[in-house]
Parts: sequence; C-alpha cells; structure tokens
Amino acid sequence: MPLPFYNISIVRVLCAILVFTNMVDIELHSMILSAAASESLPLELEAKALLQSGWWSSYGANITNTTSHCFHWPGIICNHHGSITQISLHGEFLLGKSLEEFNFTSFPNLVHLDLGSARLIGRIPPEISTLSKLVHLNLSDNCLSSELPSSIGSLSNLVMLDVSVNGISGYIPGELGGLKSLVALNLSANHLYGTIPLALGFLTNLGHMNISQNYIQGELPLSLTNLSNLMMLDASNNEISGSVPPEIGKLVNLHGLHLSGNMLSGPLPSTLGHLANLTNLFVDGNYINGSTPREIGHLANLQNLVLEQNQLTGAIPSEIGNLKKLTHMALNSNNLSGKIPLDIENLKELTYLDLSSNHLSGNIPSGIGNMKNLTSLDLSCNYLRGNIPPCLASSPQLRIDLSYNFLQGRIPYEFSSHFKNVSFFGNEDLCGETIFKGVHRCSNKGDVHKIIMIIFSMLVFIVWSFLFVLMWSYRHGYKNEKSPPGDETARNGDIFSIWNYDGKIAYEDIIRATEDFDIKYCIGTGSYGSVYKAQLPNGKVVALKKLHGSEAEEPSSWKSFMSEVKTLTEIRHRNIVKLYGFCLNKKCMFLIYEYMERGSLFCILSNDMEAVELDWKKRVTIIKDIAHALCYMHHECSPPIVHRDVSTNNILLNSALEAVVSDFGTSRLLHSDTSNQTMLAGTYGYISPELAYTMVVTEKCDVYSFGVVALETLRGKHPRELLLALSSSSSSSSSPSSSSENIMLSQVLDQRLSPPTSRKVVQDVYLIVKLVLMCLHDHPRHRPTMKQVSQQILAGGAPIFPKTFPTFPDISLGDLMNLQV
Repeated sequence: MPLPFYNISIVRVLCAILVFTNMVDIELHSMILSAAASESLPLELEAKALLQSGWWSSYGANITNTTSHCFHWPGIICNHHGSITQISLHGEFLLGKSLEEFNFTSFPNLVHLDLGSARLIGRIPPEISTLSKLVHLNLSDNCLSSELPSSIGSLSNLVMLDVSVNGISGYIPGELGGLKSLVALNLSANHLYGTIPLALGFLTNLGHMNISQNYIQGELPLSLTNLSNLMMLDASNNEISGSVPPEIGKLVNLHGLHLSGNMLSGPLPSTLGHLANLTNLFVDGNYINGSTPREIGHLANLQNLVLEQNQLTGAIPSEIGNLKKLTHMALNSNNLSGKIPLDIENLKELTYLDLSSNHLSGNIPSGIGNMKNLTSLDLSCNYLRGNIPPCLASSPQLRIDLSYNFLQGRIPYEFSSHFKNVSFFGNEDLCGETIFKGVHRCSNKGDVHKIIMIIFSMLVFIVWSFLFVLMWSYRHGYKNEKSPPGDETARNGDIFSIWNYDGKIAYEDIIRATEDFDIKYCIGTGSYGSVYKAQLPNGKVVALKKLHGSEAEEPSSWKSFMSEVKTLTEIRHRNIVKLYGFCLNKKCMFLIYEYMERGSLFCILSNDMEAVELDWKKRVTIIKDIAHALCYMHHECSPPIVHRDVSTNNILLNSALEAVVSDFGTSRLLHSDTSNQTMLAGTYGYISPELAYTMVVTEKCDVYSFGVVALETLRGKHPRELLLALSSSSSSSSSPSSSSENIMLSQVLDQRLSPPTSRKVVQDVYLIVKLVLMCLHDHPRHRPTMKQVSQQILAGGAPIFPKTFPTFPDISLGDLMNLQV
C-alpha cells in the first residue's frame, strides 16, 4: 500500500538531514585533521633540529613520537602543546660541538636557553635573533669566538644575557641598547675592545652590568649614570681611561663598584659619598691621584675598600673610622702621608688592613691592638717611628708586617709567642731576642748605640746629599767632554754606599774578598763588565757587578750604572734582585747584589742535567715569579718602570730555584709628561717588534719579552722558529693562532721532560701557553698587561678536561687560543 504523501515528505526530510549531518561530520573531521597536522608540523621541526644538533647523541636520543619527545630528553621543558620552551644543558660536556649547528629558527616558543659551561665552539650566529620570546640567554664559559652579533639587540623580551668567559672579540654592539627589559648583562672575560657604547645608558631596568677582563678603552660614558636601578657595575681589568665622573653619585642603588686594573686618573669624586648602599668599592691598580675623599666616611654599609696601587696623596681621612661594617681595607702602594688616624680603631669588624708602601709617619696607634677580628696587618715600607705597642701581640692569629720603617726600642716580649707571623726587617733601631729575624740583640749600652746611630745617620745623609748633587749636576749638563764624570768624582772623593743589608761592609772588605778583583773570583763576563763572587768577613756571600775600566770612563756606561742604582733603590719585591750597595770611583764602578746560587735561567736550560731538575711544576713557578715581578714594576711603582731587557740571561735562580729579575742597567722610568722615545736596548731575540721601528718604550715591550722568556722556559731553548710562525699569523688578526693550527703543544714543550701528569700542572701549562700566545702578538694593543697576566696566573683557570683524563691531553696552539682555560 502506498505511503501517504506526508509520510514521503517526512522521509525525504529525514534523509536530507542525515546527508547534511554526515557532510558536517566529514567537514569537521577534515578540519580537525588539518588543525592537528598544522600543530604537529612545528613539533616535527623542533624534533628534527634537536637531532641535527647532535647535542644529545651521547644519551642515545631518538624520536619516535613527535608529540612527546621533549619529555624524555635531558634539559628540555615543553608547554602544554608539546612545544619546547626551555633548553638547559649547563655544565654538559659538548666539547667540539658548534653553536652554529643549532637551528634557532625551529624554536618559536623558546624562552629559556642555558648552554653555560658546555664547552661549545664556533661563533654566535645572527639567527639567534629569531628566538623572539627569549627571556634568559646564557652562553657563558664556552669557547665561542668572533664578534657578538648585533642582531641580539632585537630580542626585546630578554631579561638576562650572559656571554662571559669566551673568546668573543670586536666592539660591544650599540644595538644592545635596545634590550629595554634587560636586568643582567655579563660580557666579562672576552677579547672585546673599543669604547663602551653610549646606548647602554638606555637600559634603565639594568641591575647588574659586568664588562670586566676585556680590552675596552676610552672613558666611562656619562650615559651609564642614567641606570638608576643599577646595583653592580664591574668594568675592572680593561684599559679605561679618563676620570671617575662625579655623576657616579646618581647611582644610589649601587652595591658594588669595580673599576680595578684600568688607566683611570684624576681624583676620586666626593659624590661617591652619595652611594649609601655601596658595600664594595674597588678602584685599585689605576693612576688615581689627589686626596682620599672624606665623604667616603658616609658609606655606612661599605665592607670592602680597595684603593691600592694608585697615586693618592695627603692624609688618610679620620672619617674612615665611621665605616663600622668594613672588613677589608687596602690603601697600600700610594703616596699617602701623615699619621695613621686614631679613629681606625673603631673598625671592629676589620679583618684585613694594608697601608704599606706609603709615606705614613708618626707612631703606630695602640688602638689597632683592640681590633679583635684583625688577621692581617701590613704597615711595611713607611716612615713610622716610635715603639711597637705591646697590644699588637694580643691576637696570636694576626700576621703583621712592620718591616722597613724607623721603629725603635725593644720588641715587646709578647711577640715571642708567635714571632713567625711578624716581620721586623729594615728597622735599624729595633732590638730584641735572637728569635726575631732582621733585628739585633738589645744591648745595655743603649745611649752609646743611639749616639753611634745618629753619627752614622748623619754620615749617610751627607753621602746621599753629595750623590744627589752629583746626579743633579750630571743631568743638567754641568760637565764638559774633556772631563769624564769619574774625574769629577775623584776630586770630591770616592762614593761608597751600603744600605738595606744585615751587616756592615767596607770598601776594603770588597777588595780583600776578591783579591782586588782577581780572575779566579769571576763567575760571569759580559760586554758591560764582569760579575764576581765574594765572601765577606761575616760569612755572607754577595755578587759584584764591576764595569770594565774602559766602560767606567764612558758617560753612557756611567748613566746606565746610575740608572740601575736609582731603579733598584726604589724597588722592594721578593722576585727582584736585591741591591745592597754600590761604589762609584774614577776607575772602579761596581754594584753589590744578593748572590743567586744557581745562576741564570739561560745557563740552567742549556745544561741537560740541570734542565731535567727543572720539572714542569718548577718551570711554572719560575714563570709566575717573573710575571709577578714585572707586574710590580709596571703597576706598583710610581712612575712605572720598564725593564727593557727581560731575557733568560737576566733571570737568576737561588738555591731553592726561586726566580728574580736582574740587570736593570737599561731600565726606564715612564713619566707621563716626558717623551718615552729612546735608543734601542735589549737582547736580540727578546725585543718586541714595534720597538725596532718606533723606538717608543712602553710596558707592552716587557710583555712581549716576558712571552719569549716564558715560552723558552717551557720549550727549554729559544723559540726562534716558533716566533716567526706566530708573527706571520698575528699581523692580520687579534690572536696569533691562524698559522699555528697544526703546531701541537707537545711539540712546543721541552722534549727532555716527560709530559706533565699532574692535573693541576697540566692546567697551569695550558693557561700559561694561552697567555704567552697573547703576549707575543705583533701589535702592542692586543697584548695583555702584566697585571692581567699576573692575576690570571694567580687565579688559575676552570678545569677543561674530565677529572679522569688518562694522559697529557695534547692540543694544537690554534685550538688552545680558542679554548677557555
């Protein structure tokens, strides 16, 4: 029976609905599949980029499910869509892996990238700017080189940027000023040069800025004083010049100000007193002059005050006593005068106090003995007088250096309980028990002794006054060519002076000890004269450097002689040869030195048996000794002293194989107000390249010579052919490595010794060779300062190989330059 009409209509409607519903399902399913496909594609790109990097190969990583790969790999965190937001491989050993192998464009959601201490090589690719959401970027402590890409400046969300401890060179990109969200910026320990960009002053959210240990020049830009949120500014160990701007006082949130090891000059601004939150103030190793601002006494939170190795003058302000939280104060190696303020005893938290190598006078304040936390006190090399307060001996753990002053009287008995921690050398009027080295036994004939000392002091004053007049006359031309300086000396009597020596020496003792300079006492001969070994009546052995008769009559030799006298009378350092006295006579000119039993470093390295005795540890120590001595000359002497003839012939060793620098006949004082142009001086093979054609003396001339000496010490012979290879490569780059890629370190080291096995010694050798290659650069501006070298050697380096390396890990010189030690 046929269906009613309305029933057919209902069926048709139902069929239509069914068909439409099915179409919608199909369309919906298609849309869902399409969305899933479009969502999984970025995940696949991320997965592919991870695999291609090879960074996770040591974990046996593979991808079978692109939606869950990130949950199983070390150092990876994803969002709820499965897209990678964090990669952290900090401290993972990826040596040999390149940062350029990583496809940054595949990670659009990455906000955190930490590859610090991963030992990555290569450069930072410009494509890193595609990580538009990046907030945290840490590439520190790797082996990255080349320039810092300016494209980083487009990472507008970046809060932390750390590329420290690498080999990055070039200028600091001004584009970094576009990182308006940045809170922490660390560019330290690289090879950056040029000036500080003014644009960094736009980083108004910046709290920490570290650009230390680079080669940055120019002045501190005033724009930096706009960084009102800055809490730490570290620009130490660069070549920054100019003065500390008074506007620095605007940085009221500053906790740490580190400007050490630069070329800053002028006075410290009084506005430093506005930095009420400051806890650390380091401005040591510069050319700061003028007085110490009294306003420093306003820094109630200050814990470390380090102004050493500058040219500060005047008295120490009594306001220093207001710094109740101070624990470390170093004002040594300046030109400070006056008395030590009594208010210093208010510094109850102080543990370290160094006021040495100044012109301080008066008595030692007894209140220092009440500073119970004090563990180190150095007042040496001043003009302090009077008796030693017994209360200084109240703390057995306190190490005290009172040497080279004018202290007098009997050493308090209280010191006998811990005398090993006290130095009294160079105080002629001190007496005490025999346990105290450098002082004589007290005598009951005190008055007679005082009279003798007064007479002796007067005689010394007369002799030195005459010597001063003689030197002044010579320098101002009060002589004629027909009458050599020896004749002028003879008319006024011979000059024979002894100082800085534990005992008395007479001219006759010298003549008698050497039998009038008999050849059998001669231990060395050079173009200038001969060196004799002499044993004095008191049993002491000294070395005498005597000019040849013909040399003594030459004005140039006389000038060289007096240069050595003047230089060494102003130097006090354990790694610089001690000068005990001199004799200036018409036909006899000689210097009296500390005797060094083992002779020159050159002679020891030339003798196979003795060279083997110098193992790697001893050679490293010798190089450190030389570096510290040159650092002292360049950065702690005022004005700085350039040796000009640093060679293995002029490095002497004592019985303990400790090294000292000797032969200062060609040394030169660097005065900022005079020309440093001079005649060529030095030993062939050690002279810096630029000195041969500029004739301009700078500290960098000694830096080059140090590099040669250090390399010769490790190599066992003069590195002539190696210097040629390094020179050819450094002429067009900032590091002498390009033509030394195939030279292995094992080929450079002395073949008479087995390779070093101690992990510490291997680390030291790597660090020293890396520094030496920098010292040997043809261009002086690319060489480090001796202060940077000395500090790096002293600090050592971070481990570069696993703790269980089996043998000496060889490496090419080129790779070593790119390796962060």
